[in-house]
Amino acid sequence: MQLDDIKISKAIIESYNDKLVKALDIEVAIVGAGPAGMTCGYYLARAGKSVAIFERKLSVGGGMWGGGIMFNEIVVQEKAKKILDEFGIRARLYERGYYLADSIEAVSTLCSKTVKAGVKIFNLLSAEDVMVRQKRVCGLVLNWTAVEMANLHVDPITMKAKFVVDATGHAAEVVCIVEKKSGIRLKTKTGKIMGEQSMWAEVGEDTIVKNSKEVCPGLYVCGMSANAVFGGPRMGPIFGGMLLSGKKLAGDLLK
Repeated sequence: MQLDDIKISKAIIESYNDKLVKALDIEVAIVGAGPAGMTCGYYLARAGKSVAIFERKLSVGGGMWGGGIMFNEIVVQEKAKKILDEFGIRARLYERGYYLADSIEAVSTLCSKTVKAGVKIFNLLSAEDVMVRQKRVCGLVLNWTAVEMANLHVDPITMKAKFVVDATGHAAEVVCIVEKKSGIRLKTKTGKIMGEQSMWAEVGEDTIVKNSKEVCPGLYVCGMSANAVFGGPRMGPIFGGMLLSGKKLAGDLLK
């Protein structure tokens, strides 16, 4: 059989178009395909919910790929190891309470299991704005990352979701948009983004789970976005809190 270049192009365009159209009205839209975002999406999709993750970069995985200072090993604590086990990510004991995992295996397995659970991941798409109706975040305004990088004047598209999750990491990009443009008071002590504190793994790993919650009507945070918004410390190359954060928020949304 001879390969037809046009059929190859048609197959890609038709398939992607169908996938994107179906993602324009869903139950949960997650911005950021890091470990917290993917874990959150995995548990939601496994419960039968329609979920899409929008990632501005070409690759998924956030900061997990690089481990610590580009040494591609990550550390997780005892209570987070159960999530690695569930995903089938191998972990080995370093000392009591400390487990090591290969960051490449961790990210690739997280991504594979998340997609197979039913989550649609759209890379190279950025959330440049949010849709707000009656003081509730109810969707995202999307554009190609390449358009944003080239500073082109190209209008975006809009999608609708029952819940929106900011899993964009330290920058808390979606919450920043809401704070700047919507006039909605955030559910923090100050009513605004409180900012990330300096590194303290023990406290940061605890608060990242507690802070994974609703930040304003319709908008939730998980992963490092949670500590950035609610004022918790960063925790460095220990990633158990990221996984626990995503699972905790998924459970809250399901309720």
